[in-house]
Amino acid sequence: MPAPEVVAAMLPYLGELYANPSSAHGPAMAVKQAVGQARGAVAGLIGAKASEVVFTSSATEANHLAILGTLRARPDRRHVVTTAVEHPSNLMLFEDLRSQGYHVTVLPVDASGLFRRHELASVVSSDTALVSVMWANNETGVLMPVAEAADIARSRGAAFHTDAVQAVGRLEVDLREMKIDLLTFSGHKLHGPKGVGVLFVRKGFALAPVIMGHQERHLRGGTENVPAIVGLGVAARLAVEALAARSGAAVAALRDRLEAGVLARMPGARVNGGDAARIPNTSNISFIDRSGRPMEGEALLMKLDQAGIQVSMGAACAAGGMDPSHVLLALGLGSALAASSLRFSLSRYTQASDIDAVLDALPPIAARLAA
Repeated sequence: MPAPEVVAAMLPYLGELYANPSSAHGPAMAVKQAVGQARGAVAGLIGAKASEVVFTSSATEANHLAILGTLRARPDRRHVVTTAVEHPSNLMLFEDLRSQGYHVTVLPVDASGLFRRHELASVVSSDTALVSVMWANNETGVLMPVAEAADIARSRGAAFHTDAVQAVGRLEVDLREMKIDLLTFSGHKLHGPKGVGVLFVRKGFALAPVIMGHQERHLRGGTENVPAIVGLGVAARLAVEALAARSGAAVAALRDRLEAGVLARMPGARVNGGDAARIPNTSNISFIDRSGRPMEGEALLMKLDQAGIQVSMGAACAAGGMDPSHVLLALGLGSALAASSLRFSLSRYTQASDIDAVLDALPPIAARLAA
């Protein structure tokens, strides 16, 4: 949910401060200044220059601009590399690129959800335009070795992009220290508003626009969503403060308390990706009944929802239905075990009482379903 400070900051730009920041009159100048201040705050969150920040309508649009814009700028290279556990919106785009004649290499992952560095190094060639690897997985929270991946890509002349939706605001991100060309994230993942995304484009990197227009350095046409951009700027400043206060450590402690409590009460449960480094707020757990059979994750989700506890299966943005997660299948879980898995998401607003509520509600719900 958006932080209260974010909502308060947005409200004036839905009313009296409604001018178009591209106009030349006085009211527009005040709005343009507010957009500039937000851009600076976002840049500060990720260790970038304000001129390297491009606002979009979502992380999906930002990802597509990064990928398609790179390929348009490098027409002589027809190979891209990604992993099997990327967000569905990206995997769907890569599949579409394959149908257009691009050579797409999808790297497998091990049981922890990590790709093997030597496999990445073996497939990047002089024909590779782009390597695209998410920073943190949206379902398991597993952190990918993006710094090493960026080094490999750049050493072969390929561009490097990371979908950092789950990482920004939860981890320290300093792009001055990394060879990342393109990075994307979304406002609502750091208690900002929905409907605004960010694409970082390193200074000097050649990127072709996908939506034509003069806005956003001619990289993304269309009138800016000023209220959402202003809200994101506030969310970025709050995230910087939270990171300085080490709020992630407190969130990770609550996540560990949740997992330990579930495993103690439900011995058949397993934490997916639990042996790898993870972001602090995400836990993915598979549930198995006392007879050794995977439980129905959808039924668990619905019963928890009735108890006032919201969890998810797979990516929230996945189209339709409750099919087994492609991420968990890539980790080697069978369909039944993958379909028994739930994702628990925490935040800096999560309290110990929220964890206790889950631990009190989950075992009896599971017992009733197993019976």
